[in-house]
Amino acid sequence: MKILLSLLALTTMLACSPAWAGAQREEALSANVASAMSRTIADVNAPRLVFDTPQEGQAWLAEMSRRLQKRIPDSWMRERLLTAIQYEATRAGLDPQMVLGLIQVESGFNKYAISPAGARGLMQVMPFWVRQIGNPQHNLFELTLNLRYGCTILRHYLDMERGNLYRALGRYNGSLGRPEYPNLVIGAWKKQWSWTAPVPVKVAGSNLPLGQ
Repeated sequence: MKILLSLLALTTMLACSPAWAGAQREEALSANVASAMSRTIADVNAPRLVFDTPQEGQAWLAEMSRRLQKRIPDSWMRERLLTAIQYEATRAGLDPQMVLGLIQVESGFNKYAISPAGARGLMQVMPFWVRQIGNPQHNLFELTLNLRYGCTILRHYLDMERGNLYRALGRYNGSLGRPEYPNLVIGAWKKQWSWTAPVPVKVAGSNLPLGQ
């Protein structure tokens, strides 16, 4: 009887849980917006860390790699993923820590994730975006390309909402006006991925991060 009740409770919980991924809605884009987004997607520069100093970049990479280790045990894959996230987010004018929170909520860092609606990859990009701003040959399961699409799309929504991240996240998820998804992303960002750069100190005539 207890087992039956537990299964019933689990079924009810799953049925009531919102599906966070894959609800982005296809909307008409103006020619100028579509062209600008297409140029961003077409950029094939190799990802690299973008920080004021190499020391700051290495401190960030080491700390984020430590936090991500349980989800992605392979160190080379972790560093590759984190470098791509930091580069694509920064290039789009987004906070990389916020993007990490979004990926945690959307896909749990599974680059092969597929939602019931067909959204794909780390940032759960809907395939219609390939038709609107990309190339038919684009594979949304490719790590860097998926991040580039996701960051470009979120930047577009942020511009639409005049910098209102809460509403932009709602658009990204297709749940504009509902608090659950933005709260989840912002909560993951602040709780799991918040980071402050080491404070530079003067040591023997050089600026080094504290603790280096």
